[in-house]
Amino acid sequence: FISKALVMTAAAEEGHWIAWGVLLMASAGVMEHSGIKIPYFAFFAHDSGKRPKEAPFNMLLAMGITAFLCILIGVYPDPLYAILPYPVEYHPYTPGHVITQMQLLMFSVLAFIVLIKTGLYPPELPSRNLDFDWVYRRALPCMISWLSRRIGAADAALRAEAMMVVRDATNSINRGHGIDGPMARTVTVGGAVGWVVALFLVYMVLYLFG
Repeated sequence: FISKALVMTAAAEEGHWIAWGVLLMASAGVMEHSGIKIPYFAFFAHDSGKRPKEAPFNMLLAMGITAFLCILIGVYPDPLYAILPYPVEYHPYTPGHVITQMQLLMFSVLAFIVLIKTGLYPPELPSRNLDFDWVYRRALPCMISWLSRRIGAADAALRAEAMMVVRDATNSINRGHGIDGPMARTVTVGGAVGWVVALFLVYMVLYLFG
């Protein structure tokens, strides 16, 4: 919480008391929720009956490294000061700061105990915390399913239209060139000669007057 203390102290030194008060109340709320409520409901509330297995080693290692860095920066904040873009001379463990944090902690604990004992604390609700994984667990599969249905319907409609066009073309060709079509009928020799003569006359006319 060294960085939080830096921000709040800077706001107070610059005279931004409204911002400082908002940050102070937010700090008390976070302390009550993260530091008191979650441990209480995790270890002292009713037994949910769930027996989850231990997290894998890589997750335990990541949490361990993060916790170690948090404690290290809290105890020895000089590495944090070194990466800031300006020189910092801030001592977080002054009596005033320690007393202020202890007051926040004690009053948060007191308010939590009073609300729990009087039954005024909001009851816990079984729910899920939505995170980014909701996108690929729920939203993306639903979107893919919706697109698949729409694409399948469009594909079926296009196939039906194409088959109808092919069927109409086949029927037209069959009517003209099928077994009973006029183009498939047997032509007599005389009729064939007549067609040849007629085409020859047309050719001669076009040749002479063209």
